Amino acid sequence: MNRESFKALLQSKILVLDGATGTELQKRGLPAGVCPEQWVLENPEALLSAQGDYRRSGSDAVYSCTFGGNRLKLAEFGLGDRVVAINRDLARLSRQAVGESGLVAGDIGPTGRFVQPFGDLPFEDAVDIFKEQVTGLLEGGVDFFVIETMMDIQEARAALLAVKETCDLPVCVSMTFDKSGRTLTGTDPATAVVTLQSLGADAVGCNCSTGPEDMARVIAVMQEYAEVPLLAKPNAGLPKLVDGRTVFDMSPDEFGRRTRILVEQGVNLVGGCCGTAPEYIHQLCAHLGQVCVPSWGPKSHSALSSARKTIRVGAGLPVAVVGERINPTGKKKLKEELREGKLAEVRRFALEQVEKGAALLDVNVGMPGIDEQQTMTRVVEQLVPLVDLPLCLDSSTPEVLESALRLYPGRALINSISGEAAKVGKLLPIAAKYGAMFILLPLDDHGIPVTAGQRAAIVEKVFAEAQRFGYDKKDIVVDGLVMTVSSDQQAASETLKLVDWCTHTFGCGTILGLSNVSFGLPERKWVNAAFLAMAIGRGLTMAIANPSGDMLMNIKMACDVLTACDSNSRAYIERFADAGPAIPAPKPSVELGPGERVFEGVVKGDKEAIVGLLKQALEAGLPPDCLVDGHLIPAINRVGELFDQKTYFLPQLIMSAETMKAAFDYLEPLLAEASAGAEGDKVRIVLATVKGDIHDIGKNIVGLMLKNYGFEVYDLGKDVEAEAIVQTARDTGAQVVGLSALMTTTMVEMKTVIELAKAEGLTCRFMIGGAVIDQEFADEIGADGYAQDAYAAVKLAQELAGV
Repeated sequence: MNRESFKALLQSKILVLDGATGTELQKRGLPAGVCPEQWVLENPEALLSAQGDYRRSGSDAVYSCTFGGNRLKLAEFGLGDRVVAINRDLARLSRQAVGESGLVAGDIGPTGRFVQPFGDLPFEDAVDIFKEQVTGLLEGGVDFFVIETMMDIQEARAALLAVKETCDLPVCVSMTFDKSGRTLTGTDPATAVVTLQSLGADAVGCNCSTGPEDMARVIAVMQEYAEVPLLAKPNAGLPKLVDGRTVFDMSPDEFGRRTRILVEQGVNLVGGCCGTAPEYIHQLCAHLGQVCVPSWGPKSHSALSSARKTIRVGAGLPVAVVGERINPTGKKKLKEELREGKLAEVRRFALEQVEKGAALLDVNVGMPGIDEQQTMTRVVEQLVPLVDLPLCLDSSTPEVLESALRLYPGRALINSISGEAAKVGKLLPIAAKYGAMFILLPLDDHGIPVTAGQRAAIVEKVFAEAQRFGYDKKDIVVDGLVMTVSSDQQAASETLKLVDWCTHTFGCGTILGLSNVSFGLPERKWVNAAFLAMAIGRGLTMAIANPSGDMLMNIKMACDVLTACDSNSRAYIERFADAGPAIPAPKPSVELGPGERVFEGVVKGDKEAIVGLLKQALEAGLPPDCLVDGHLIPAINRVGELFDQKTYFLPQLIMSAETMKAAFDYLEPLLAEASAGAEGDKVRIVLATVKGDIHDIGKNIVGLMLKNYGFEVYDLGKDVEAEAIVQTARDTGAQVVGLSALMTTTMVEMKTVIELAKAEGLTCRFMIGGAVIDQEFADEIGADGYAQDAYAAVKLAQELAGV
């Protein structure tokens, strides 16, 4: 099946997917703790029976039994060298189950590792791991691919690129969102769909974690931005423990009725996830009845995204200011740091521009004496977890742009593509491959045209070429080419004419680099601000400027009100009512004391600088224990508060936790004498992912946070027997035991651990967590508490231990 036939199929019908494979295999004998992929190959009749039942119940497509079929997951069972064969053979089994009339989706699940820049798995390694799995699924004859249950947008991107760089089959991507409407790494539904559809996904959606009603809210957000079909596979409600088994609280009929709402909201591919047996799919089909097939298509505005935030740009919206400060031109200190491989100034400029109201950040590291490609990649890696604004990647070198775009977990803006033959030929294919918007510079091999009409001709020529790569007018932004009025009095007029033509005749967005217009004149800020107001009056949509200039930003805000782009003047009122940002900006670092700089370093996750800040504080006379108790611990507490408030997300939490760890590693020798004999005073906690479950990302983060709070952590890893957990708790004298499970099929093992500990007379307290866990389940199995995330786990552990 090619992409066009897949699109035509979804235009003609609602594609019904299958339900939960794992629980159906368990009914047919799959034991806990084994490799499902290997067991199915040894017991093929179980999969043939389960998927045959789904097909007979109305599923048009089934997922191959390859959710854990990547090298990292299979290596847990000593099968890492059999990836291609296992995926090939399992895909062929699914084909046998559904016959030629059914469709087989090549199922790709997470690796269990965080991918750069959110984790330690290099991005290209992740792509290669997924390509290996894709190769096997292709040999098995799948009709299309589904990348599912993704909690990290970067891992989803790696898998999507792996498919697209290996074959031309359609590919769907399905993310998993928690109750707050975010993925584990902080991506919201709008950002997920913008990022993934721009990278070439043929359908985007969500599965697992929630039932139909909660998922309907996620789909509603996605629908506002989706230009591709949407996919949904909700759970059968919430899990409960009944007679030692995990069951879900929604009947097949109720599931069918409630899931119909998803289709009415615009879902084209629908099925079930945890708890949905074949009878659920049968009822889903029965309730779809005469529901119209949802349509999809381009939206009126384009959107840019980071990993955690999306902004719309275009006519009728507030002018988006692109912060220009991350550029070495005229900045001696930044040049020196970039040559030395340091990024402190980059971080400072980024945070300052976020605070001052920039909508995007321009990133330009081009200068003599550095490896621009390597430096650009490092800057992107640093900024992605640090700030949530989309990036404008500014370089004229194709290799630099491709490296940055490949790693960037969002939809970026490229600055820029001109009418020069070499630029168009090299840069347009790169921009299109990664779905980036781009700034169109209306100059060609003959230079910069003088008149607006000549520039407009170049715009039309470049856009005609861009259309060949799938671009439409809302996905390009024309640079008006601002020339200085001190040498040509008509320069501003011609630029304004081009802005007007782009807005009212051609129909695309525009951008200006404001500072050029006043070059060579005294008191330049007046000219810049006046020119901005005039350009906004002609329809300007974006401006490259320094957002720290109050006059310029105030005029922009006022113009947004006067052009009716600021709904109810909300942003203007907030700016001038002293509302301030959500987090009050700290004083400039030069005014902070040495201890305060240590505090700020942890809060901002500045691992690179923290040891230097500690040295300065020690030289200033602050003792190590004062730094720990007075600055480091309060800092990590502040990070936790920001995480609770949803101001920070997992990437920032990890950055700060790793910064804290680096600080403790440096101070530990200095604290050794003072802490001698006090080790036994630490609260001891045992952590483990229970038997049968090989997912431990969440547990590892909890362990890192607990260590930062002074706990002595005994991490037993994953797939741990109940006897081993209880024995370790006894041997260590642990006050608290933390249990983790990601799957509904393994969560019941938590009860086994708790009952065994009580039977053996242990008095330690138990806390539990995981994607499928809630407080009600904790109460059912006799746990002392439930924590929904890493910071909540720290607070709960402190409460249970009485500290």
